[in-house]
Amino acid sequence: MLERTKMSEFHKLCHALKLGELRSAPVPVTGGLLHKMYAMQTTTGKYAVKVLNPQIMARSAARENYMASERIANYAVKIIPALPAKKFGGKSLQRLGEHFYLVFDWVEMISLKHDEIDMAHCEKMGDILAKLHRIDFSILGIEVPLLSKPAPTDWGFYLEKGQESNAEWTDQLLESIEHLHIWNAAAIESVNSLSSEQVITHGDLDPKNVLWSDHEPLLIDWESSGYKNPALDVLETAVYWSENGLGEIQREKFAAFIQGYKTGQGRIRSDWSLVLAGGLLSKLEWLEYSLKRSLWIECTDEEEQKTGTEQASRTLDAIQQYAESIPQMEEWLK
Repeated sequence: MLERTKMSEFHKLCHALKLGELRSAPVPVTGGLLHKMYAMQTTTGKYAVKVLNPQIMARSAARENYMASERIANYAVKIIPALPAKKFGGKSLQRLGEHFYLVFDWVEMISLKHDEIDMAHCEKMGDILAKLHRIDFSILGIEVPLLSKPAPTDWGFYLEKGQESNAEWTDQLLESIEHLHIWNAAAIESVNSLSSEQVITHGDLDPKNVLWSDHEPLLIDWESSGYKNPALDVLETAVYWSENGLGEIQREKFAAFIQGYKTGQGRIRSDWSLVLAGGLLSKLEWLEYSLKRSLWIECTDEEEQKTGTEQASRTLDAIQQYAESIPQMEEWLK
């Protein structure tokens, strides 16, 4: 059961947005790792309500990014299967007191686990990403962000804090720290070199962010959308869809995704050695954020802190596996 305070917030949200009366208590559902998602049944229908992380939404830049991302989703849906948030009073991002929400119509579709993904899914996703990269978003007037070279992460700081608090991931971080410095520097240099060519894209087409009915997909969770190098986006998304449950990259699925993209976009030209190094940056950034949550540096409650601890350990493993897979992926991409 939801606590009384949270139930009160949902009642207020329904009233403010004219969604009718709650038929039952909203039910937590599996969502992303940053925010909380609920299934909400009212007298007017069934909705998915995303309660956005208050610490993130305290930053004005984050609020602007969410508004821009929903503009992108609303434009993309004209070309590809996408699910933007519902608009109320012309706005996609809803604020009630100090809390921010995105509200979606509920859809009876499912996300796929790694062992449920076949080569047809991979090829379909490659084709959809190609279509997304071809969309002309210039009418939205979203400016390319000014180039700012990311600063290397001070992994030693997090190691020291982890040792002080006896964090579960401390030994893993200690074992990897020298490699992390090397990978971090190479990834920053790569992304900086690739920044001259950018497209607007979804930004996080992990399998959890795509719902399916048979072999028909629907792209959800557009909050990471924005500018990105297209080859880097292709690589990261191909890896997402070709991993098995152990994090191993399967050549057949990887090739199917790349073929799907080529079918929709034509030949991909890029310096894959450079792109593969850049593919580590998003993983390294997620690792740093997970460490901050685990150490209560950027964290709002115990559930979030636990998620940070779990993700720190898993991400360290994922970074190691990805780095070990770079030579074979470079061969596949030739």
